[in-house]
Amino acid sequence: MKNDTYKNDDSYKISVKVTPNYIAEQSHPEQNHYVFSYTVTIMNDGSKPARLLARHWLITDAIGEIQEVKGDGVVGEQPHLKPGEGFQYTSGTMMKTPNGSMAGSYQMIADDGFHFDADIPEFYLLSPSTLH
Repeated sequence: MKNDTYKNDDSYKISVKVTPNYIAEQSHPEQNHYVFSYTVTIMNDGSKPARLLARHWLITDAIGEIQEVKGDGVVGEQPHLKPGEGFQYTSGTMMKTPNGSMAGSYQMIADDGFHFDADIPEFYLLSPSTLH
């Protein structure tokens, strides 16, 4: 999805921070059903306005099973971020194990037509039973 010409400068710079949360009320460990929410903050740290077109997630549980999630936008939106602007949303996922991880990328398009990916750094989903 990237353009043939790679632009390696700070004009196209999107940062992503994620805060995960275990949802005990919706989880049923006795049935191998663990529910997590995660709040994502996306910031345009570059100098070019850009729109988030699509998402691609890899969700890996403790036994190595991977769920791949692709789709347009996030939470039904395709936010347009001017330089210095941010967008925050909360979503969720379910796993069969009490811990796992998520990582991925957002597919972006700058107002000048340049397509680029914004990496979502790996973060961990941990139920309290896995914390020591």
